[in-house]
Amino acid sequence: MPDRRVQVVEVAPRDGLQSEDTILDTATKIELINRAVDAGIRRIEVCSFVNPKRVPQMADAEAVLAGLPPRDDVTYIGLVLNRRGFERAAAAGLREINVVAVATETFAQRNQGATSDETVRAFEDIAPLARAEGMRPTLTISASFGCPYEGEVPVARVVEIVQRGAAAGAVEIALADSIGAAVPTDVIERLGAARAVMGDVALRAHFHNTRNTGLANTYAAVEADVDALDASLGGIGGCPFAPNATGNIPTEDLAYLLDRMGVDTGLDLARLTAIVPWIEEQLGKRVPGLLSKAGLFPAA
Repeated sequence: MPDRRVQVVEVAPRDGLQSEDTILDTATKIELINRAVDAGIRRIEVCSFVNPKRVPQMADAEAVLAGLPPRDDVTYIGLVLNRRGFERAAAAGLREINVVAVATETFAQRNQGATSDETVRAFEDIAPLARAEGMRPTLTISASFGCPYEGEVPVARVVEIVQRGAAAGAVEIALADSIGAAVPTDVIERLGAARAVMGDVALRAHFHNTRNTGLANTYAAVEADVDALDASLGGIGGCPFAPNATGNIPTEDLAYLLDRMGVDTGLDLARLTAIVPWIEEQLGKRVPGLLSKAGLFPAA
């Protein structure tokens, strides 16, 4: 794949930590973010502006942002679900927000306490406000490949939300496999269907490795011409509102795969891999990522 480039969006500080039993202090979160940036990450989800009673791991969003060094070459991203979250993100000075809409009714109620349509309308409400503030609004469609409560999700429903997101002003739309149900044929079909209706909006994908198909799905996404892929250092994280939704794609494992494929990510494999033992120390447990255990190949 000569001259192919895919951006890796690091989500460990938000999607990774939100499902962990160990709640890291603000200073440790900031160190995690800075280590990721030092390894070449240039877009990174650093926090979420959600109800701290529902997600206590993210209660210090403003403090994390206040402690991060301003950098013109790095975009810090905050997740928001509603107007209140957007207002907090805007007040904190974020340049990019990620709004989550949910493709199914039951998961929307469990995850956000709203209907599926209400989660989409939240983005339609927030996107123009974000643009007026000079912020990049991105949309993630959760349960795009399957729902833990309703099972199969119609492609047509995902496409409908993509169309609405693009019309509302999304600069990027991500299809998220929130429960790790997808296989590569699903990825090619759904990314292709999304690409056909989203115009020049960037396309991103977010996979979980719950059923050990995550990295295979990232390969399919690259074949489907995805612009960016989410990943989490060490493979930490999941979804606290989806049963058995285990870890994200490990950033370092994904970077190794793409590097061996000749796909440019701009990431430093050795530096990424070196962060993982430190994460394990902070969380007090082993993490799913494998590259840090096996080592680089060829060995340095």
